[in-house]
Amino acid sequence: MKYRRILSVWFPRLGAERLLRQAPHLVEVPFAVVRESGQVQTLSSLSRAASRAGLYRDQPLRDAHAMCADLLTRPQQAHHEAAFLDALHRWAGRFSPRVAPEPPDALLLDLTGCAHLFGGEEALMARVAQDCADMGLSVRMGAADTPGAAWALARHADTAPESHRNGDAIDQEARATRSRAGKRRHWERGGAAAPAVVTTPGRTGRIAAMGGTEAAISPLPIAALRVDAETVAQLSRVGLRRIGDLLDQPRAGLARRFGRPLLEQLDRAMGFVTEPLSPRNAPRRFATRLSFPDPIGLEEDMAAALDRMIPRLCIALKQQGYGARTLRLEAHRTDGIMQWVNVSLAAPSREADRIAPLMRMKLGDFEAGFGIDMLRLEAIRHEPLRETGPAGPAFSARRNGADMAMPDLIGRLGARIGLDAITRRHPGDSHIPEKGSVTLAAAWSEPAKDWPEPPRPRPVLLWRPEPVMAPDHPRLAETFRWRRREYRVTGKRGPERLSPEWWLDDPDWRSGQRDYWQVEVASGERLWLFYAHGWLMSSGWFCQGAFA
Repeated sequence: MKYRRILSVWFPRLGAERLLRQAPHLVEVPFAVVRESGQVQTLSSLSRAASRAGLYRDQPLRDAHAMCADLLTRPQQAHHEAAFLDALHRWAGRFSPRVAPEPPDALLLDLTGCAHLFGGEEALMARVAQDCADMGLSVRMGAADTPGAAWALARHADTAPESHRNGDAIDQEARATRSRAGKRRHWERGGAAAPAVVTTPGRTGRIAAMGGTEAAISPLPIAALRVDAETVAQLSRVGLRRIGDLLDQPRAGLARRFGRPLLEQLDRAMGFVTEPLSPRNAPRRFATRLSFPDPIGLEEDMAAALDRMIPRLCIALKQQGYGARTLRLEAHRTDGIMQWVNVSLAAPSREADRIAPLMRMKLGDFEAGFGIDMLRLEAIRHEPLRETGPAGPAFSARRNGADMAMPDLIGRLGARIGLDAITRRHPGDSHIPEKGSVTLAAAWSEPAKDWPEPPRPRPVLLWRPEPVMAPDHPRLAETFRWRRREYRVTGKRGPERLSPEWWLDDPDWRSGQRDYWQVEVASGERLWLFYAHGWLMSSGWFCQGAFA
C-alpha cells in the first residue's frame, strides 16, 4: 500500500517573532502581540521571554500586565502576518512543490516522493529547523500519513492530559483568578475533574512511522483531533482524555452522545477518510531594496538609488517572463515612518528606461524627515509578457518602438493626474444613439478599431432630450420654440424610426417609439429633433443633439 507523507510546519510565535526580527534588541524582553477581542484586549502571540514569565495566549492584557509589569506589547497587524506567512510559503517551496497554507500560522507540505532528495524525513526536518533558526523563528513539526495526524504531532506531541481532581493543589494557583476559581466548583461538589494539559519541552519535530498513525497519535490528548473545547471537556468528564481512549469505544455510542463531527475528525486523522490537501502556488513577488549606511534626504540621492534598483527589478521580471503594471516605492525613514507611492503603467513593461522617468516624477511626494535609511521597490501588479509575437523578433522590435509611444504618453500623463482620468471611446453594441459608444480606461483597453457606420448621420453633440414646443402630431411644423427661442424650419430630412430596447426599462425611453429628423433652421443650426409617439409618458417633440 502506498502512503502519502505530510509534514505540518507550525510557527507558534509567528506574530511576535515577525516583529522581533525587526527589533532584535527586544528578544530578551517579555514581548507580546495584542489583538482586539470584542471589548477585551488579549495576547495573540508571545515571545519566549513572555512565556517564561508565565504568560499565555488568549490571556487578557490587564491580567498579563498584573503578572508581568515590564511586558512590552504591540498591536496585531493581521495583514502583515498574512504577508509574512506568504513569504514563508515561498520559502517552503524549496522542500516540496505542493505547499498549502494553514492560516494564520502554519503550512502543510506534501513530502510524497520528496524526502529522499534531502536524505530522508529526519534530514529534511533538520534542514527546516535550521532555516527557521536562522530566520529567528520558533517551529514545531510533525510528519505522518495524514494531514490530521501531522497537525496533531506538530502541536500536541509534547503535551499529555493529566487529571487534576484536587482543586487546592498549589501548582494550579500559579495563575488562579476568581473567575477560574468559580469554574472549578463542579468537581469540588464531587463531579469529574476538569481537563488540563501539561506541556513538556521536547524536540522541534516528531515523525510517525509509515503506516503507524494509530500508534503515533493514540497517546495524544483529544484536543489534537481539532475538535472544539466543549467536546473535549465533555469527554474528559467521562474519563476519555486520549485519542487511544476513543478508539476502544463503540462508535455508535460516541456519535449519539458527542455528535458525528468527533468521529469525522477521528477518521480523518486515522486515514479512514481521505482529507484532501489543497496546495496553491505561492504568490510571485518581484521586489528589490537598497539600504544606506547614512540616511539620505535629497531627491538626487533617491534618483541615484532608483538607477541601481530598477535594473535589478527588471532583470528579475525578465527571468520569469513578466512585465510590471504597477510599482510601489517605499521609503523607510529613521524615525520608523514608512512612506510609499504607486506608479502605474499603461502597458506591462520590464524596460528600465520606460519605468525610471515615471518613478522620478513621484520623488517629490516624499518627506525625508530626519532621513531615509532604506528604499524598497516592488512590482505589486505584474502580467506575463512575451518576448516575441506571431511575427517573431520583428514583432518585438515594433512593440518596443512606435507601438509603445501611446502607452508611454498615457503612463506619463497618468503619473500626474492618475490613469483613471484618461479614457477612450469604444463602439457600443446598441442601436440607441446615446449608447452607440462606451467610455473605457485608456490604460486597460486597446484603441478602438473598425467603428461601425451608422445607418444615418449622427450629430456631433448629444444631450438628454429637451422638450420642444410644437404641435403634438408626427408632422414637423414650420416653426417651433426651444430653449426660449423661436426657430423657423428651412430644411428637413427624415424620419428615421427607432424603437426602445424592450428588455430594458430605460427612463429616457418610456415615451415609446421615436421618429428622428435632421432639421435646418433659419439661424443656420442643424438640430436633431424627434417625435415620441407616447407609451408610459405623453407624446411630443424633443431635441436631442446638434450637427456640426
